[in-house]
Amino acid sequence: MSERVVLAYSGGLDTSVAIPFLAEQTGGEVIAVAVDLGQGGEDLETIRKRALACGAVEAVVIDAREEFAADFCFPALRANALYMDRYPLVSALSRPLIVKHLVAAAKTFGGTVVSHGCTGKGNDQVRFEAGLSALHPELKVIAPARDYAWTRDKAIAFAEDKGLPIDVSAKSPYSIDQNLWGRAVETGFLEDIWNGPVEDLYSYTADPAEPREADEVVITFKGGVPTALDGRALTPFQIVDELNRRAGAQGVGRIDMVEDRLVGIKSREVYEAPAAIALIAAHMELENVTVERDLARFKRSVDQRWGELVYDGLWFSPLKDSLDAFINDAQKHVSGDVRLTLHAGRAVVTGRRSDASLYSYDLATYDTGDTFDQSLAKGFVELWSLPSKIASMRDRGQA
Repeated sequence: MSERVVLAYSGGLDTSVAIPFLAEQTGGEVIAVAVDLGQGGEDLETIRKRALACGAVEAVVIDAREEFAADFCFPALRANALYMDRYPLVSALSRPLIVKHLVAAAKTFGGTVVSHGCTGKGNDQVRFEAGLSALHPELKVIAPARDYAWTRDKAIAFAEDKGLPIDVSAKSPYSIDQNLWGRAVETGFLEDIWNGPVEDLYSYTADPAEPREADEVVITFKGGVPTALDGRALTPFQIVDELNRRAGAQGVGRIDMVEDRLVGIKSREVYEAPAAIALIAAHMELENVTVERDLARFKRSVDQRWGELVYDGLWFSPLKDSLDAFINDAQKHVSGDVRLTLHAGRAVVTGRRSDASLYSYDLATYDTGDTFDQSLAKGFVELWSLPSKIASMRDRGQA
């Protein structure tokens, strides 16, 4: 029986060329799977027809925008997921969802091999293949760029030789990956880390230095999940999509960083994530209001580990499952409204309210009506300081 190869298909040059190339290398048939994660660009039907025209025996296109927002972006939001305290896991979140649909296609069409366009230098090869190992370990994997040293020049020559119906002339100076949660830009002149990013590489965000009126938005959360903007109930996709436009118009969410890749190298990355950065700012502040101190302190370490696991391609792992259970429990009181001012590249919290608030005006105020018994503080401070006091007395005695 010949191989059936399930290809993660984007519709671009590299994956279009991969269809006949994989058919030649394996002697099998190729099933193309394209997933809409809110990345924009061509419509799904155009992409489906191109895959078939390039030789795919089947072409599956999936509108996964709501699924991506609800089941991947919002769990990351509840974990305040920022790898290295800055990167909101734009590409890392999309890979396990693509893997899920690749596995489903393999089961439907009898696929024996899965193929992706990742190189051997990046994180995504690990994310794809670790996910495949967890969900369908029997599948073999071919990565043409890595396994056959497949370069863009070779891809262009192959496309021209085969007369494939794709444009091989367009060449961006950058490598770009984008979806609903944000946009990642790398390579080209950015590989010199002294070079500053230029304005034309940005797409999701306007120049934050340009003068404009501020935008104020009220985000409603229930159990740590956004449910409405300015009192309008919206779906997860609609919330992220609208905030991408509104926060992006204010230049919110630009990130320029040198990042520790999983494969051991440092990489310069430029990100745009307007909705993600605005939502995380709002969610963190609502947690400050509604989550008890020790739980909040511990959750911050869980959040960091959660982000590292997802960055490292371990979405489908026992530890992440257990951390999800903890986060779900920790979010049960994270409900209420947060008011954000979006302006000049920043998302600033200016108001918060919640029926589950742990903030007490009567305890916090310094004015008349203060219910905090300050007479208790003296003994508390003495007992709190006692271990350090005893240690200091010991050390001075040994000096």
